[in-house]
Parts: sequence; C-alpha cells; structure tokens
Amino acid sequence: MSQFKIKLKMAALILVLPFFAISQEHDLGNWLIYIGNKKLNSKWNIHNEVQYRNYNAVGDLEQLLLRTGLGYNLSETNNVLLGYGYILSENYIGETDDKVSVNEHRIFQQFTTKQNVGKVGFSHRYRFEQRFVEDDFKMRFRYFLGLKLPLQYKEDGKNPLYISLYNEIFLNTESSVFDRNRVFGGLGYQFSQALRFELGYMNQFFETSGRDQINIIAFVNF
Repeated sequence: MSQFKIKLKMAALILVLPFFAISQEHDLGNWLIYIGNKKLNSKWNIHNEVQYRNYNAVGDLEQLLLRTGLGYNLSETNNVLLGYGYILSENYIGETDDKVSVNEHRIFQQFTTKQNVGKVGFSHRYRFEQRFVEDDFKMRFRYFLGLKLPLQYKEDGKNPLYISLYNEIFLNTESSVFDRNRVFGGLGYQFSQALRFELGYMNQFFETSGRDQINIIAFVNF
C-alpha cells in the first residue's frame, strides 16, 4: 500500500472520530497524562505513569491513576512487563452533586511489540489485569493498537511532527464481556529522543453511554 493511501485512510479516521459519540450521552473532560520510561540497561526498564483525569477542563477530579512496572526486552521491538497500579475514582452518585471515593489496586501483565510499515509506526499492547476494587475482585483483558504517522520529512531523518491514532478495547472475564472502548486521534511532536508531547481527542464509550476527553500526554525517556 502506498504512503499516500495510508495517509488518506489515517486522515479519514481522524475526521470520523467525533461521530462515535453522537448517539451517546457524554460530557467533555480533560486527562493530563505523564508516561515515563527508565532504561536500566539493554534488557531491563522501569515504567512509571501518572494520569490526572477530570470531568471537565480542570478541578473536578474523576480519577487519579498511578502505575509502575518492571519490563524486560525480549528483542529491540518486544517487551514484557509486570506492573502495579493504584486508582482513586471520584464517582458521582446518580444525578446529584455528591461523590463517593472508590479505591482500586491493580496488578497487570503486558506484552508490547512494535513494527514499521514504511514510515508508519505500529504498536500493539496486550494487557491482562487483576483488579482489587474495594472488596470486589475482577479480571480484564485489554488490546491496544496504535499508529504513528510522520508529517515531516527532514534530511537528517528526524520527523518531529506526527499524527497519533489508537484504539483500545477492554474485555471482562465475566458474563458482561464488553467493558469499554477508547478511540484517540491527535497531533504529536518529538522534541528529542527523551521527550515528546501529544494533544488530541479521545472518545471512551460503554454499552449505553460515552465520554469525550481532551488528552494532553507527555512521554519521557531517561
């Protein structure tokens, strides 16, 4: 497939993203996300992550997510990781302005792999979670497919501006298998090998409802 056709399909996908939420009740929120990776040596790495999720632009906490893990490189493009996450959720009670706090501790195992088709980068992540939500125990599987499409072509080989797209589906191990799906489209800028930013729109939809989010994401390698 030619690069032109790939770009055309990616642009079309970005254009239709907002329509995923048309038939659903939703509000516009904001997620501020930090994702860090510390390389210990050629094989081992430490993952760390902070997500501050708001019901609106800022100041109305929906979730605080803290995640860390120890990863091992099977090859240059394949990594396995064992991690732990803590999630504080502030859930509204019905149609009132009152909230209830829900604490979750999470253990997860994941496998990530990357590949390039021409200048387009693909990433796949398979994650299995064991979730301890207050007094309840749940398990969930997640599959993430991401695309990175450069928009600049410089002689030095550096292409800092790019389109970022992903889709992630969540599946429960219980009778109600479908949990949620996330679709994201945005612009990214690679400042250096150690730092890049993304700004984009994400729709998260459930069986009968959905939410729109503006995501601001910082990726830091150190």
